[in-house]
Amino acid sequence: MSHQPEPVVIGHRGAGALRPEHTLPSYETAIALGADYIEPDLVSTKDHVLVARHENEISGTTDVASHPEFADRRTTKTIDGVAITGWFTEDFTLAELRTLRAVERIPDLRPGNAAFDGLAPIPTFDEVVELARRHGVGVYPETKHPTYFSSIGLPLEEPLLEVLGRHDPVFIQSFEAANLRELRRRTPLPLIQLIGGSGAAYDRMVTPEGLEEIASYADGIGVATSRVVPAGPGGRLLTPTTLVRDAHRAGLVVHVWTVRDENAHLPADFRLGDPASPAYARATGNVTGWLTMLYDLGVDGVFADNPGMARAVLAGRARRPSPRRPSARRRSAPS
Repeated sequence: MSHQPEPVVIGHRGAGALRPEHTLPSYETAIALGADYIEPDLVSTKDHVLVARHENEISGTTDVASHPEFADRRTTKTIDGVAITGWFTEDFTLAELRTLRAVERIPDLRPGNAAFDGLAPIPTFDEVVELARRHGVGVYPETKHPTYFSSIGLPLEEPLLEVLGRHDPVFIQSFEAANLRELRRRTPLPLIQLIGGSGAAYDRMVTPEGLEEIASYADGIGVATSRVVPAGPGGRLLTPTTLVRDAHRAGLVVHVWTVRDENAHLPADFRLGDPASPAYARATGNVTGWLTMLYDLGVDGVFADNPGMARAVLAGRARRPSPRRPSARRRSAPS
């Protein structure tokens, strides 16, 4: 089996550490910093256009609350069993969404990003793919709440595949296995089963038997880093699991999420500075040490909020024999 020479760097929502996520400036920054792939989360507008937002509820990532003309669009919906109040992309046409501007989602941790609030519109998936094409990088879209969007007559699969048919390389990711199984019937593009850090269904997926089942419809797994290196009391890391080895034995690539620079998002072992400092949570920790550990464990790719850091660690680490890595492959076109 062929294997890739080194792990891929995936710009998580672009370069979320440096620009408001899911904006063209964020994706452009990720590309400039050496990302192999840029990652848009995809939701639908009322007129069935795919746009890049972390969620279909957009009060935390846009200035929609400051638009009085849209005040009556605020509502409560149940999305995947959870009641959420706010403004939702499926209640806006693309033209209406274009009047909004992106804002930083976590300004307390990333105050520098707030300087870019109000500058960038919500990009369409077409625009993200066109940007990737111009710069020769891959795209790594995630379908958000595909079952929900299908239930309201706005399925994500058709417009997704229509746009992706014009681009390479690609990974398509989803937390929903049913969505991936449907995509497998319709496309040979590489598919990634996302696996959360907790939950009985995900616990089953990371067993050798579960991985074999995933291999029947997907080409890899995208897992929380805690599935590769769990944490114990106080956030200290424990012995790594056998997940990377087990997944490789099943013929699956392993991409881990999400490496972030801030102490608040790093394992306790890699935090730096005085915990009593008001700036401790947002201070940059030993992210290079954390990345090196993950790379040394044989992961095939890393989702990084600062893809420049992930690229720099790859460039600087000593060359050593690496674990055999299966490569996600295009399968035969569905009949």
